[in-house]
Amino acid sequence: MGKPYLLIAAGGTGGHMFPAQALAEAMLHRGWRVRLSTDTRGARYTGGFPHSTEIVEASSATFARGGLPAKLMVGPKIAGGVAGMAFQMLRDRPDVVVGFGGYPSIPALGAATMLKIPRMIHEQNGVLGRVNQLFATRVAQVACGVWPTDLPDCAKGIHTGNPVRAAVLDRAAAGYIPPGDYPMSILVMGGSQGARILSQIVPEAIAALPDEMRRHIRVAHQARDEDGARVSAFYDDHGIRAEVKPFFQDVPRRMSDAQLVISRSGASSVADISVIGRPSILIPYAAAAGDHQTANARGLVQAGGAIMIPENLLDVPSLTQQITAVLTNPEAAQKMAHAALSTGAPDATERLVAQVEQLAQKETA
Repeated sequence: MGKPYLLIAAGGTGGHMFPAQALAEAMLHRGWRVRLSTDTRGARYTGGFPHSTEIVEASSATFARGGLPAKLMVGPKIAGGVAGMAFQMLRDRPDVVVGFGGYPSIPALGAATMLKIPRMIHEQNGVLGRVNQLFATRVAQVACGVWPTDLPDCAKGIHTGNPVRAAVLDRAAAGYIPPGDYPMSILVMGGSQGARILSQIVPEAIAALPDEMRRHIRVAHQARDEDGARVSAFYDDHGIRAEVKPFFQDVPRRMSDAQLVISRSGASSVADISVIGRPSILIPYAAAAGDHQTANARGLVQAGGAIMIPENLLDVPSLTQQITAVLTNPEAAQKMAHAALSTGAPDATERLVAQVEQLAQKETA
């Protein structure tokens, strides 16, 4: 008997690839053979996967990009990708196929559906993405990163949580230092698409804080390349100690050091905040498909671990007011940190692994 074989299918964004990477690492550790199916765009995100992960590129496409000629080629490209993956699976049959969303996962899930190979999907957000909507009723189950997730009536959902990187797990439940009359850190994070409004509003909101509070604050602010110089200059002009970069490689460390996190509510960000356990102000990205970032934030907000400001209500006075409310009330901030921690799923990877192994056992039983 050879090693059991897992085929992972994932799209080309960090939101899809990070949990896929976590599952790959865990299954390889358990002695499985793991292959990742993605496309050219997704292959750029594979550098963090273990070297023993086999990487294959499948032909796929989306109607969301390109002009009319590109849209006319979507159907043929997807059909070719499904056919190619079906041929591969006939020669080398996976024990289980797991899709993580994104259009590059269509070929593997489509082929697995045709060949009746055991399959499941993992949805990172509180609202199913378009591809996961397509397959939700065609798989054994939907592993949900956010609970509850809005699922079709015939879909079987199970809450696993969103797997987080090892660096986040290393900081899980790190001790929280509540705000006070000493240096305080604010971490500002926004996705590549949704970072601009944070770069416009957050610096001004921090600058508007009372002088006695502001002089204790230091900021780590993720800003797009085109906004970085302006944001950095603004902080400098207002005497605020700030480090501004497009991306921080050490987000888990910075988050564990922070008294407050101001962030979009992407699935990975919410998972990190809840596993480490930090008070947060969440501004869901209004243009997110199906308003899924609002759904992502709901659990943290209902638990008392986060304050949510809808993007259409976000302005300098409202954000300044909420920052002040957290940083002037150490006891409430401590309660928010504990509440955030109560919603975390540091064992999400293990839960997902258990579902994969159960699915494989059903096939061999």
